[in-house]
Amino acid sequence: MSNIPPTEPVIQLTDIHKSYGAVEVIKGVDLTAHAGDVVVLIGSSGSGKSTLLRCINLLENSQAGEIKIKGEPVCWKPGKAGRVPSDKDQVRRLRTDLSMVFQQFNLWAHLSVLDNVIEAPVTVLGEDRAEAAKRGMALLEKVGIADQADKYPAQLSGGQQQRAAIARALCMRPEAMLFDEPTSALDPETEAEVVQVIRALAKEGNTMVLVTHDMKMARDLASHVIFLHLGKIEEQGPPEDVFGNTKSERLKQFLSSTH
Repeated sequence: MSNIPPTEPVIQLTDIHKSYGAVEVIKGVDLTAHAGDVVVLIGSSGSGKSTLLRCINLLENSQAGEIKIKGEPVCWKPGKAGRVPSDKDQVRRLRTDLSMVFQQFNLWAHLSVLDNVIEAPVTVLGEDRAEAAKRGMALLEKVGIADQADKYPAQLSGGQQQRAAIARALCMRPEAMLFDEPTSALDPETEAEVVQVIRALAKEGNTMVLVTHDMKMARDLASHVIFLHLGKIEEQGPPEDVFGNTKSERLKQFLSSTH
């Protein structure tokens, strides 16, 4: 269980800015996720959703604003593109609290499914391999692919690979999970399998920040929806307001185009 005080957000972004050269893609975004929250980011391609997610996990360095994980602010120093984290040990530690599930699965092709799931707990956290394997098998059972444990990623369907990636993320016992378009590379049938797993994780109270093009999933799972447009928050709120009582004309256009 989390040891974070209930008042302390798991993830807190304040006035985040991110540019690539002269192009500013995130223009002063705030985001808060408390334990058990499911924050869903929606918006058209190029709105900054995936970039913001990568800034949370420090895969991308924002140029301004504050990032706190479990109340601890990321330490920065001047760098080539504005700033870089000043403490590599802090980055490693904070990343163990955040597990990311990517659009393209990112499994290691040379490792079996089970070895993919347990590699990080064993090498990063120093867990006993036998204990990690036991938990890894339980997680593969949880996502419905325990029978695929000894296979290699290339032998799995896209939906099975994504479920393996989710099991791998869970095996780190993260404080929060970050999902970057987890179903966009899948056909409708396998997409449904993965949505079912994510839905179960949300019901269990896992903290998540989820980027998705699937408005039904956003509506069903979110505790809070953020609509990004051109790098800014155009509208946000509970799903019943964002989808049922839409205020922004731009969001109305976006939602009508996704039906």
